[in-house]
Amino acid sequence: MSGREPEALTLEGLLAELPDDFSFFGDRYASEIAPALTAREGERLAAIGTRNRFRLGAVAGLALAGVSLAFAPPLVAMLALAGAAGLLAWGEATLEPIRRQTKALLVEPVSRQFGLGFETDPPRPAEIDLCRELGLTPSYDRAKFEDRLSGERGGAPFVLFEAHLEERRTTTDSKGRTTTTWVTVFRGQCLKVRFSKPFSGVTRVYRDAGLFNGFLSIGRGNERVRLEDPEFEKAFQVFSTDQIEARYILTPDFMERLLGLESAFGGRSLRCAFSGGDMVLAVEGRRLFEAGSMSKPLKDLNRIRTILQDFAAVFLLIDAVSRRAGATPSSRAT
Repeated sequence: MSGREPEALTLEGLLAELPDDFSFFGDRYASEIAPALTAREGERLAAIGTRNRFRLGAVAGLALAGVSLAFAPPLVAMLALAGAAGLLAWGEATLEPIRRQTKALLVEPVSRQFGLGFETDPPRPAEIDLCRELGLTPSYDRAKFEDRLSGERGGAPFVLFEAHLEERRTTTDSKGRTTTTWVTVFRGQCLKVRFSKPFSGVTRVYRDAGLFNGFLSIGRGNERVRLEDPEFEKAFQVFSTDQIEARYILTPDFMERLLGLESAFGGRSLRCAFSGGDMVLAVEGRRLFEAGSMSKPLKDLNRIRTILQDFAAVFLLIDAVSRRAGATPSSRAT
């Protein structure tokens, strides 16, 4: 029995999946984005051809390595393997310029529409310190930051960025020789949203913490908050210094948006905190706002859908908490 063929993705169908404030994209795509992508399609094909030639060279290098293992000294095989790896890396590097151009062509019109700033290589964000202070990210020895999106959503200023945090670890063997390695302790997205009215307590939300419990900073005065929805109670651990405020903020709508953000980002170990006037969030997951595979035409709607969904997931989460943050009750008044 043959299955039904899935319907081809159309721009109209793509926009129907998104919030109403993305309706502008249809006209912008037709007038600005599609022509620019079409103009660069030849560059993509040329880069693919160059990469494929490098790949053929790498295959030849691997074949030489295999033959060398049987008939030549091991050093020859090692050099052949190194050469093959280098050719593969150089081949992929030929795609990087067109990948960066494509990313800019898709991200810039959207960020401009919403009055947002976007930096691919930002300086160290000050917000990473707040993530650490609130126990959302671990300590680290070196870091790299990318793709900083900043601006306002519904009057709430926010900053989103990608962080790759590494810790230096040194081991000593039985002969006293030391080896230093760099271990990734966090790789994902960090988000900070500032609201006009400060929260009276400190509330932390952890999604399926697991081994992450090793560096959670729960702190004194925090109590476990029991959520009304049993499904969310299974999915999240919540601690707060203000039980009433925590239950007011953590509505089913907001918790659904948390899960939606985690799903959209392909993430895991999501955690967030409410403190002062800020909501701060960290989620380990894929890189956002990326152009995707260069093996497909630049106008492939799936690459466009992914970037628009990245924007929408962030906006929906901010919207969900904004509806409550402006009127958060004080436990003292209850």
